[in-house]
Formats: sequence, C-alpha cells, structure tokens
Amino acid sequence: MTLHHLPEIAITTLIPQRPPFVMVDRVLSCDATDAVTDFLIRPGNIFLDDGMLSPAGMIENMAQSCAARMGCLNLMNHESVKIGFIGDIRNFETYRQPLLDETLTTHVHIIEDVFHLTLADVTMCVGDETIASARVKIALTDMEAAE
Repeated sequence: MTLHHLPEIAITTLIPQRPPFVMVDRVLSCDATDAVTDFLIRPGNIFLDDGMLSPAGMIENMAQSCAARMGCLNLMNHESVKIGFIGDIRNFETYRQPLLDETLTTHVHIIEDVFHLTLADVTMCVGDETIASARVKIALTDMEAAE
C-alpha cells in the first residue's frame, strides 16, 4: 500500500524532530520498502558551513528520511509516530556537499525490517546527480514522539 497526498502532510506529523533540527520538508512517496523525501537547503540551516551542507547535515537528512518513512507507515496503520535512533551508518560516501538553495531528493530503500531494527540503503541526489549514499541502521523504540 502506498500513502497518497503526502506533500500535504506536515513533516512534523511524521518525524519527532522539531525546528531548527528538521532536515526533511516533504515525503514525496512511501510504501513498505521505499520512500522518497525532499529538502531545500535554506539560509540559517544549522548544518550549513560556508554555503554547503556539512556531512553531518547530510547524514541527519538520511536518518530523518528513514524516520519519515516509518512515520508514514505508522500513519497508514493508524498508529502513533515512534522515536528511532541511528544504530549504525556504514559505507557513507559523499561525492560532493550540497549547496545553499539546492533541493535534496533522498531515496530510502529497505533491505531488512526485523523487529525494531531497520536496515536501509539511502541515496541522496540533487536533480539527477547522486551526491551521497550510505547504509543506515535505525533502532525503533516504543516511545511515542511528542505532538
């Protein structure tokens, strides 16, 4: 099942992060195995360094894209959004840092989803250019995100 009308859903409904730490603007698509998010890099972003998003900001976008996918699944199943934590990041490769005013499109593909652990391949693009990738492990808790 795919969730429709995603751009109209406020991202803070799907993830536990709050400004200024929100690193995803919208979920463009989501189903059991894949999700796509976007994020415009704006002036004043806390991860901005000399007009470029830092690697830490890139990783945070990847993690929040995984969280947004889980939030979508929670919403589809009429459950509350749960808090998750990065368990591991492997094979993080960055080909270039994204620039101020560029829009990131982040693709999450689930490799394994067992109990409260999710393993995903995450790819970050600007337009048709792949700029980073990683394998991300997320540990999901039973704690509900604050409204």
